Amino acid sequence: MTTAAPLDPLFDHAPISLWLEDFSGIHRLFAQWKADGIEDIDAHFAANPSAVEECSAAIRVLAANQRTLQLLGAQDFGHLVANLGTVFRDDMHDQHAHDMAALWRGGNGFASQSVNYALDGRRIDVLVNARVVPGHEHDWSRVIIALEDITARVQAEQRVKHSEQYALGLFEHSPVSLWVEDFSGIRRMIEDVRGMGIQDFRTFLNVHPEFVTHCMHEIHVIDINRQTMKMFGASNKETILGNLGKIFRDDMHQHFAEQLIDLWNGQLFQQREAINYSLSGQVVNVHLQFSVLPGFEQTWERVLISLTDITARKKAEAYLEFLGRHDPLTKLNNRAYFDEELARVTRKGPYPVSVIIVDLNGLKIANDTIGHAAGDDLLRRAGEALKKAIGDNECVARIGGDEFGILLPGANADDAEKAIERIHIVADLNNQFYTGPRLSFAVGTSTCEDAGALIQAVQRADEAMYAAKRAHYQQHGNDRRHHPASD
Repeated sequence: MTTAAPLDPLFDHAPISLWLEDFSGIHRLFAQWKADGIEDIDAHFAANPSAVEECSAAIRVLAANQRTLQLLGAQDFGHLVANLGTVFRDDMHDQHAHDMAALWRGGNGFASQSVNYALDGRRIDVLVNARVVPGHEHDWSRVIIALEDITARVQAEQRVKHSEQYALGLFEHSPVSLWVEDFSGIRRMIEDVRGMGIQDFRTFLNVHPEFVTHCMHEIHVIDINRQTMKMFGASNKETILGNLGKIFRDDMHQHFAEQLIDLWNGQLFQQREAINYSLSGQVVNVHLQFSVLPGFEQTWERVLISLTDITARKKAEAYLEFLGRHDPLTKLNNRAYFDEELARVTRKGPYPVSVIIVDLNGLKIANDTIGHAAGDDLLRRAGEALKKAIGDNECVARIGGDEFGILLPGANADDAEKAIERIHIVADLNNQFYTGPRLSFAVGTSTCEDAGALIQAVQRADEAMYAAKRAHYQQHGNDRRHHPASD
C-alpha cells in the first residue's frame, strides 16, 4: 500500500502521480506571519530564503499513489517519505516560493511547472496542479496534488535547439508525436474567402460549417514519427496516412475551426488542447503545438505539429473535478452540488418537486463510544443505502456531517413517501449484512407545486426531519445518549 490507511482505488490506480498532503502547518505559519505584520510575501521570501524551507518543512505527506512510487523509483510509501529530501531540492526552491505565494494571496490551489528528483538522482520536470480538497479550506489539512511527468517533452525541446541536423535525428525518435504537414491548400482556401470580401471569418464558419470539413480534407501529411504511430495504434506510417479520416473527425471539428480562425488572423504559431482519435476509436486528448516553419510563412507548405498525449492528465483532472462535486467519504454528491441542483430544479422543474431530508441517527454516539473509524463506516453505509434506495438518476447529497438531502423532480407526495419506505427497507437490509452500529434514519419530506415554494419545501422537510429525530430519541428515552447498536 502507498500509505498506512486504505486508499480510494481511483486515487491509488490513477494513471498520473497523485499526492495527498496536509498543509495545515503552512496555514498556521501564514497566520503567524500575518499577525507579525508581513504583507509582501514575495519580499519576505526574497529577504528570508529560509522562510521557503519553513513552508516545506510544514508539509506532511499523507499518501501517494502507485504511479508516484513508480515515477520516483520508491520501493513503498515509507521509502518515499524517508527520502523526501532527495525528491524536493535544488531547482524547485524558486517555484515553491511562487506556489506558496499563490496560497498566501487567497487561492485554494496552484498550478506550475517544477522539478523533482527520483531517488536514483534523475531530474524529473513536472507540471503541478494542487487543490485544497473541498471542506478543508478552513485549515488546508487536505490538499491533493497531481504531477504530470513532462521530462521527455522538456528535454526534447532543449535538444532541438542545438542544431538542425540533430533536430532531424530527434524527429524520428522524439518522445512526443510529431507531424510535418502541408497547409498550402488551406491557405489558398482562406485567401479565396478573403478575396470574396469576407471580414468576419468566425461568422462565415458558423454559416458555412462545411468549409471547415473541406479544409480538413486539404491537410496533406508529409511525415510522422514513431511516437505518432505508437500514440494512434499503427504499426507503420502507411497505416496512419491511409486512415487520417479516422483520426481527424467529430469533436476535432470545433478545435480545427478555432485553428483556422487563428490562421486567418495571422497567428502562425499556436498551441491548444484538442481531441484526436486512435485507429481503434479511442479518444486521445492532446496538447497541440502548431508552427509554420521559417521560410514558409507565405505558402504554409511546411508546418510542424507536435502532439503531447494528455489523456492521463485529463483523467486526473476529471478525478479532481469529481472530488469538487462529491463527498469523498460517501461518494454521494456534496453540499455545493446539492445547492446547484436545487437552483437548477427551481428554474426548470419539472414540478411537483419533492424534497427529502435525512439525518443519520446515532453517529455521535458511534464516534464517541466506538471511534471515528466506526462513525465513518456508518456514514459510508448510509451513502450506500440512500443511493440504492433512490437510484442514480436523482440528486442524493451529503449536505452536513450526518445530514443528507434528496431532490425528486416530478415526484408528488405519494412518490416521496414510497421513496422513504424504500430508504427504511434498504436500511433494514443493510443492517442484516453489517455488524456494529445499526443504520437508522430520521426522515422528513415536503412537496411543492411551483418554483416559488421550493426553498420553503426544503425548510419544511428539514423541520419534519428534526421532529422525526426528536421522536426517535424520545422513544429510546435518553435523547442521543442511547447506544446506536440497539437503535
